[in-house]
Amino acid sequence: MRSLSRALALLAVGFLSLDALLFLYSGLSLGRPGLVASGVACALVAVLVGLSWRRYRRAIAELEQARRDMRAEVESIRELLRGKGLHN
Repeated sequence: MRSLSRALALLAVGFLSLDALLFLYSGLSLGRPGLVASGVACALVAVLVGLSWRRYRRAIAELEQARRDMRAEVESIRELLRGKGLHN
């Protein structure tokens, strides 16, 4: 799952970067400010996609760590109950 999300993020960033480059080149070559604006917009969206993916990965890592911590806590409670002769 991790490699799939990474591949999709890289594909989106690559596609948007190529669009930005082509829009900027066309806009500057033809003297059309609308194409230049589109190129700048694509570049900004590419950066936002990259930053969003990093934030998503950080949130997923925090959730995985919290899950491991909860599992360890449950195991310690089970051990405590076994030590007292209560089996659950």
